[in-house]
Amino acid sequence: MKDIRQAAHHRSRGGPRRLAALLLALVVMVGLTGGTALAAPDGTKKASPSAVTVPASAMDAVAAMQPSWNLGNTLDAIPNEGSWGNGQTTKATFDTIAAAGFRSVRIPVTWTDHQSATAPYTIDATYMARVKQLVDWALADGLYVVLNVHHDSWMWVEKITSDHDNVMARFNSTWSQISTTFRDAPRTLVFEGINEPGFANATDAQKFQYLRELQTSFHTVVRASGGGNANRMLSLTTPAGSPDQAFMDNLYTTITALNDSQLMAQVHFYSWYPFSVNAAGGTHYDATARKYLDDTFANIHKTFVAKGIPVYIGEYGLLDWPNHFHPSRIERGEALKYYEHLNYTARAIGVTTALWDPFAYLNRDTLQWRDQALFNWIKSSWTTRSGTASFDKIYVPKSSTITAKSLPLNLNGTSFQGLWQGDTKLVAGRDYTVSGTNLTLTAKALTRLVGNRAYGVNSTLKARFSRGLPWQIDIVTQDTPVLTNATGTNASFTVPTQYRGDDLAAMHSTYADGTNAGPLDWNPYQEFNKAFSPDYPNGGIMLTREFLNSLRDGETATLVFHFYSGATVTYHVTKSGSSVTGTVS
Repeated sequence: MKDIRQAAHHRSRGGPRRLAALLLALVVMVGLTGGTALAAPDGTKKASPSAVTVPASAMDAVAAMQPSWNLGNTLDAIPNEGSWGNGQTTKATFDTIAAAGFRSVRIPVTWTDHQSATAPYTIDATYMARVKQLVDWALADGLYVVLNVHHDSWMWVEKITSDHDNVMARFNSTWSQISTTFRDAPRTLVFEGINEPGFANATDAQKFQYLRELQTSFHTVVRASGGGNANRMLSLTTPAGSPDQAFMDNLYTTITALNDSQLMAQVHFYSWYPFSVNAAGGTHYDATARKYLDDTFANIHKTFVAKGIPVYIGEYGLLDWPNHFHPSRIERGEALKYYEHLNYTARAIGVTTALWDPFAYLNRDTLQWRDQALFNWIKSSWTTRSGTASFDKIYVPKSSTITAKSLPLNLNGTSFQGLWQGDTKLVAGRDYTVSGTNLTLTAKALTRLVGNRAYGVNSTLKARFSRGLPWQIDIVTQDTPVLTNATGTNASFTVPTQYRGDDLAAMHSTYADGTNAGPLDWNPYQEFNKAFSPDYPNGGIMLTREFLNSLRDGETATLVFHFYSGATVTYHVTKSGSSVTGTVS
C-alpha cells in the first residue's frame, strides 16, 4: 500500500491520465483493504490505506474479526448514552479492548431519540458526530467495527405491520444518512441493518416477508451510496436474531438472492433458556444445555458456513449473568463451562463470537474487568480447551463422619496433571485417586482440608490439565439449611434461612392439586431472582412481589428449596388478602 500511495502522489510522465488511473487503483485497493479519508488533488475525499489489511474474502475477513466485544447499553441506551449507567465512552475504552486481545467491536446505536419522527427523519448532527467519534476511535485502535440500528427495532421498526410506508421511509432515510456519514470509512467498518427485528402481531411468514424487504432495502441504500460502501461488508440477521432453523433458512434465501459476496449472516446465542436464566430446573450446564449448543452450532455451520457464508454471533452470553446488583442466577463453575464450550465450538465450526457486555464484564469507569478470573476463562477459550469437572465444589457435611468424595472430570481433550493447594501438589494415592475420569479425594485429605469444619469454604484446590486453565474446586463444610416460620405481606416476605455453608439453587412450587404455583405457570421450578432470591448476608430467602401476587388467595403453595449440595427443604406459604404466612413442613 505504501508503494501505491507514493505512486498516486508522484507526477510521472503519464500526466493527468496516468495520475487518475493510479488514483483509481488506490480506491479499488482500499475497497479491499480498508482505509481512512485522504484529500485527492481535486479536493475530493478518497480512501487511504489503513493499518488493518482486510481480506478480500468476507469469510476470511469475518474470521479476522474474532474475538469480538459489544459496547452494550451505551449508544443504544435510551434516551442518551449515559442513561443506563455506563457514562461516556472514551478512546481508552477501545484501547483497553484492543489490548485485551479483541479484534473487533460491535457498537449498537439507538437513533430514535436523536432523529425527527417525521419526514425527512433527520438525525441530529451532534449525535451523528458522537457516533462517528466512537467509530473512529475504535478503527484507530486497529479494530473492526460493526455499526447498527439497534433498539429502533422495537421502538418503531416493528410497526411496519400497521404503518408500512412510513417505517420503510424512515428506515431508508436512517441508513442513507449513516451511509453518507461513513462513505469514506475503511472496510474495517461493517454495517448491520437491524438488531433483533420483531414485527407486531406477525406470523412467521409475515416476519420473513417484512425482514426480507427491510434487509433488501438496506442493501440497496448502502450500495447505492458509493465510495467505500460499494464493497463494505454488510450483516443480515433473522427475526429476533434467533438461530431457529426456519429463521436461518429464510435468511440464507435472502442472502443468496442478493448475490453479493460481501454479506455475512448474524444470529445471537444465549444458551438453552432454562439454564440461561435458571428456571425450569436449569441449574447446571448439563447434557441438555450442552446438546442445545451443539445442535444449534451444527445447524449454523450447515446452513451458512458450509455454503461459504460467514457467520457473526453478534451477541452471546447468559441472560442477566453476571449481574452485580443481584445474587448470581447461575452457579459460577456452571457458567464457566458454558463459556468454555461455546468458544471451543465456535472455533470448531469457524464462526466469530461477540460477547454481549451491558456493563457486567468491563467496568466502564475503571476500565478493569469486574471479574478477572472469569474474563481469563473467556479469553483462554478463544484459543484452547480447558478441563473442568462435574462441579466446582465438594460438600463435606459437618454433622457426618468425613468420608471420601468423588468428582467426575470433564477432560475436554486434555489429560489430568494433578491437584494443587496453593503451591503444594497433593500426593496421588494418598490424597486422591483417579479412576478413568473419576477424581476421588480421600477421607484423610478432606479431614485436613476442612480444618476446624466451620461452615462455608474451608480450602480451595486447583485441578490442572495438560493445557488450558486450572479448574478451581472449593472444599465446603455444609449441613442441610434450616428454615423457620414467618409472616409478612404480599409486598414483602422473607423466609428466615440458616444456610449453614450451602447455596440456593432452585425453588419448586406447587399447589395441593399438583398445579404449578407462581408466575412461571408452565413449570414448577420458578425463575431465580424473578420469583425468589437468596439473601445470604441477612440469612433469608426473599419471595418477590411478582411471585406473591401470582399466588391463589387462600390456597397453600408448597415450596421445595433445592441447594447445590443436593439438600432440599420443604416450606409452605399461604396468601390471604395482603397477608402471607410461611411455615416449615
